[in-house]
Amino acid sequence: MPENISPVILQIGWFKLQYYGLMYIVAFAITYFLVVYRVKHEDRFGITIDQVKDVTTFIILGLIIGARLGYVLFYNLSYYLTHPLEIILPFSFSNGVQFTGISGMSYHGGLVGVIFAGWLYVRKAKIDFWKGVDLFLPVIPLGYTFGRLGNFINGELYGRVTTSSIGMYFPLAPTKELRHPSQLYEAFFEGIFLFVVLWSIRKMNLPKGTMLAIYLIGYGLVRFIIEYFREPDAHLGFVLFSFSMGQILCALMIAAGIGLYVYLLRQHRT
Repeated sequence: MPENISPVILQIGWFKLQYYGLMYIVAFAITYFLVVYRVKHEDRFGITIDQVKDVTTFIILGLIIGARLGYVLFYNLSYYLTHPLEIILPFSFSNGVQFTGISGMSYHGGLVGVIFAGWLYVRKAKIDFWKGVDLFLPVIPLGYTFGRLGNFINGELYGRVTTSSIGMYFPLAPTKELRHPSQLYEAFFEGIFLFVVLWSIRKMNLPKGTMLAIYLIGYGLVRFIIEYFREPDAHLGFVLFSFSMGQILCALMIAAGIGLYVYLLRQHRT
């Protein structure tokens, strides 16, 4: 399937409109409208629709900046130390000047960026941070699903070689062998599955902020397992023993989620 899908919707000269960018727009739109739905139907967050619009803008900026800086820091720091302009400019200067778009985004960096940007806004607007977290977190995985679909259409972040009948050929892979469509695994389990779990428990009487702890643990566990089906980045390989960089970051994510849950539980009991 990836061999027969063009990632470009429209091209005019050097400008390309790609499915990946469109998926980001769809993801942001779905997240925004589901949050607005919750604000209108669950009268417990103390947040207005206008504030939802403003914080969404902050979150989008935090996601893009955090995801980009996360990729630079976690996945390709040595390269960008010698090509710093490529961090923020959509051009490659390695072999002349070539338009490449902003290539390379890190989920974990994006997560840090979203949390930090959200914190900045609620601090400025004097909104309860943990209520804001509980409002947004249950809907975020569904938006994230579309990002992974964009990866699949691009044929990037493909899986490891497999003999399974579900294997596919990815043109960008170094060898023409059947590989796991790991992007689809991630779209389902990190996106749809985690969304269903969080959406189902969103009205439970949990300590404020618990949604973030559950999200960190849930996403971390699912991603850690799926990394066994995903091809590690070629320039990194396995970072520690047989663990990829994604698994190391997910292990830290799980630990942070457990630590946060214990902290929130203790705060709730006092």
